[in-house]
Formats: sequence, structure tokens, C-alpha cells
Amino acid sequence: MELIKLTHENLETEHICCAIANNKDCQVLSKKAWLKERLDEGLVFLKCNVRGKCFIEYIPAEYGWAPIEAEGYMYIDCLWVSGQFKGHGYSNLLLEECIRDSKAKGKKGLVILSSKKKMGFLSDPKYMRYKGFETADTASPYFELMYLPFDKNAAKPCFKSSVKETEQRGMQNGFTIYYTSQCPFTAKYVPILESMAKERNAEFRSVHILTREQAQNCPVPFTTFSLFYNGGFITHEILSEKKFDKILTERGL
Repeated sequence: MELIKLTHENLETEHICCAIANNKDCQVLSKKAWLKERLDEGLVFLKCNVRGKCFIEYIPAEYGWAPIEAEGYMYIDCLWVSGQFKGHGYSNLLLEECIRDSKAKGKKGLVILSSKKKMGFLSDPKYMRYKGFETADTASPYFELMYLPFDKNAAKPCFKSSVKETEQRGMQNGFTIYYTSQCPFTAKYVPILESMAKERNAEFRSVHILTREQAQNCPVPFTTFSLFYNGGFITHEILSEKKFDKILTERGL
């Protein structure tokens, strides 16, 4: 399988796998704008030569949009192989190329965000352990920071203290969403959720994380999307209208 690396030269024409094919769609435009600014920071978006979810995205941890301490490591934003592309060894192919590239760049190892059990939008912990990753740190309610050190003496990465300070995670009344443009789906669904909340007279605040510094000091482990209600964590999974309607209804809204 041929692997394609996104560059400034091919970014506008290449399909980015996880959003719809229309290059004028708000999701595609948002994601590509975010990628364009990250390429010069060392971000690598590597995809199989197919039109579908079959790619890996990684960046030096110092430039990662995550509240972690992992100096010298490479942070994997996303490793996603799904649908008809599963079961062909593509995950191994992509991860092995990430390992080769990271070693060539002198990195200490890899870090990735996972969970206690397999969940949407997070890396499968069973697969990561199979590939040699270990849990370096945890954060409530179920997040795990996993790592693969290239040197057994490499310092263990960890979450920043900001994710432990739960009282700062959201409004005490209503919904709070923290999100970035790292995932294209937020460009579509955050405005939809906000509109639904307002129609039901629910307090709603969206916090669009716009800089690396904001992301690295965010009070949530998963900066791509995290939803809170009355200060309590609900989910990191980007919600459809149907799922959010259920959440509203369960809270009498």
C-alpha cells in the first residue's frame, strides 16, 4: 500500500480521510486550515492511498495540542483505520512508519491518548498494548496516557496538573464544551449543539481552543472535544443531534 504524506503543496488537493469529500465543506476547510498551520511545527499526516479513514497524524509533543509533559516524545493525535480497511495490516503499517520516522528524528518515544476500555475517538488500549505501549498516567474519569519508549531510561510522560483541577472544568450551571479544530467534525457539530441547547433554553458555553498554549494548559485531557454539564464531565465523543437530544431530555430540558 502506498503511503501519502500531506505537504503544503498537496494539502488542498488530497482527501483528508476523516471528513466528507467536498473540499468546500466547513469540516474540510476547518481541518485543512488547522493542518496548514501545524505542518511547519513538524506535524505529519500520513495516509494510505485510499479515500477513507486510514491514516495517522502525529507531532512533536512540545507542539502537541494536549495538556501533557512529554519533552522529546512524538505525540500521536490520531491513528484511525476503519470500515473496509480494517484487517489488512494498515494500522501496523502506519504505526511502524511513525516509529521509524520518530526514531530517525531522535525522539525518545511515542505518546498517545487512550482509555481504560475501547472508546470512540480514542486509541484502542488493547491494540496499543499489543504494540508495546504502556500506561504512563491516568486522568478521570477514564483517560489513559500511553507511551512507547525507545530507550528504557527515557523519562515517563504524564498529564499536566491542569487536568487534575476538576473545579475549573466547566460552568456550574449549564453546558460547557471545550474543543479544537484538530477534528473536522467539531466545525459542523458544535454549532448544531449550541443551537439545540438555546432552543431548549439551556445555558451553553463553547470554548474554542485556538492556540497550542491554550490546549497545553487546558483542564481536560482530550482537547478535541469535551462536554460538561453543571461542572461534571459527560463525554469526550463528538455528539450527533440524536445523542445530544437524549442528553438534554435526560436532564429535563
